[in-house]
Amino acid sequence: MAVPMTPDQWLKALRAEGVTDIVEMPGWRSNNRNHKGAWGSVHAAMIHHTGGEGAALPGIVFNGRDDLPGPLCHDYLTRTGRLYLVGNGRANHAGTVAKNAYDAVLNERSAHPAPDAAEPIDGNAVSYGLECENTGAVGRDWPAVQYYTAVRVQAARCRFHGWTADSVWAHKEATRRKPVDPRIDMAKFRRDVAERLKHPASWSPPTTPTTPTKPAPTLASLDARVTALEKKVK
Repeated sequence: MAVPMTPDQWLKALRAEGVTDIVEMPGWRSNNRNHKGAWGSVHAAMIHHTGGEGAALPGIVFNGRDDLPGPLCHDYLTRTGRLYLVGNGRANHAGTVAKNAYDAVLNERSAHPAPDAAEPIDGNAVSYGLECENTGAVGRDWPAVQYYTAVRVQAARCRFHGWTADSVWAHKEATRRKPVDPRIDMAKFRRDVAERLKHPASWSPPTTPTTPTKPAPTLASLDARVTALEKKVK
């Protein structure tokens, strides 16, 4: 178990791991649901797919939906490899999870069992959450730049805390409510995280695609965009 990272620690870890296309959403450092329940200790880093795609998603994961208040994750990763920093603290991303699933990541077991039906663990209290832009449809690809940025993001969490790649889990591995979230091979994903952790954080394998060089939006333009999106999702 570990004390959650501070915003500054997270930014430093991401940059050290080679994640350079980062957008700090206005207010992300204090965007959380801590007033509704515990946050930490933590010992898991969960990956999700959004179930939809589009330009409105940063605002939705920041503010939430009519049926679920935001933040809906800690980080949001677009298909182009851009990482939005969304929240710091408790986030509505995991919900309740199965104890056998959580025990596997807590004890860093190589076997991740099918989750039990009972879900007594508050996943939002013990796990970071990374949302990745993807519909989840059969055959919908994960662009290489998105996939390998997700590997770097989860490796950054593990490296900071001294965890192995077996602290990384998928929403589909934590609950029966999300049977295909996300639709990627988690054994391969953990192998790729584990490979990164064998090397210094600055390591870049020759086959890893470069992050797009398109400049991130300015803080002022992003703030205006988030304000407009807030009106849409309310």
